[in-house]
Amino acid sequence: MLQGRRIAVPESRELDLFVNMLERHGAIAVRCPLVSIHDVEDPASMRAWLKRFVEGQHDNLVLYTGEGLSRLLAFARRSGIEAAVIASLRRTRKIARGPKPAKVLRGIGVTPDVMAEEPTTAGLIATLSALDLSGSCVGVLLYPGGEHLLDTFLKKADAKVDPILSYRYASEQDDERVAGLIDDLIAGAIELIAFTSTAQVRRLQDVAQRFARTAELDTAMRRALIAAVGPVTAQAVERAGWPVAAMPKDSFHLKPMVVALGRKLAADTSAISLV
Repeated sequence: MLQGRRIAVPESRELDLFVNMLERHGAIAVRCPLVSIHDVEDPASMRAWLKRFVEGQHDNLVLYTGEGLSRLLAFARRSGIEAAVIASLRRTRKIARGPKPAKVLRGIGVTPDVMAEEPTTAGLIATLSALDLSGSCVGVLLYPGGEHLLDTFLKKADAKVDPILSYRYASEQDDERVAGLIDDLIAGAIELIAFTSTAQVRRLQDVAQRFARTAELDTAMRRALIAAVGPVTAQAVERAGWPVAAMPKDSFHLKPMVVALGRKLAADTSAISLV
């Protein structure tokens, strides 16, 4: 059902993998990575946080993303304390928002102690609400843009919050190229777009605003078919005022998103054929 469809791919980390998946299904992938991921600019905060973690100051650790945990471990490796950090991970209660941080944990022989009811902040809060956090220290491994999502809840739970951010987003493509993607969407030259992060959604909006294309982009995005890799990304799309047409039901990765997109197109084709 993807045969001949022009699909915008704003992914950067696994761009080639994602494009190959789409092209195997006959799609025409339009590459436009919107953001890149980098280590935090100031390593001092990471060094201080890891020192507290290795010393055993944290009773709980909330893991938002696999990227964040991978970056944290890489920093620990470069600092010569990876073994100590892994040992501390083993003895600290680990609460994972979703499958990606759980996968990184398994890669070092560790498993999460608690999984969120659903891979969203709301799901995390629902899960954390069942735990006794009073008087405990909760480390929170954040993602860019999510710095204050758990603060209010954890403070109300009488917990000490110790957050850390291990990576940052940076724009990799120049604004003119992103503006070109926006123009293609407005012109209807691209009929589908597949988002894999909230940062991609924000970047598209920011460039549209800079080039005075916000209204035209909104119209185009309400007309286009939008896929989201999971509920967090889907929420960002919906907050932008755009409809999400396809999303995996329970496995929030690239391959299930391609499958969900194909099913949506197949369902739409069947509906049209019945008219």
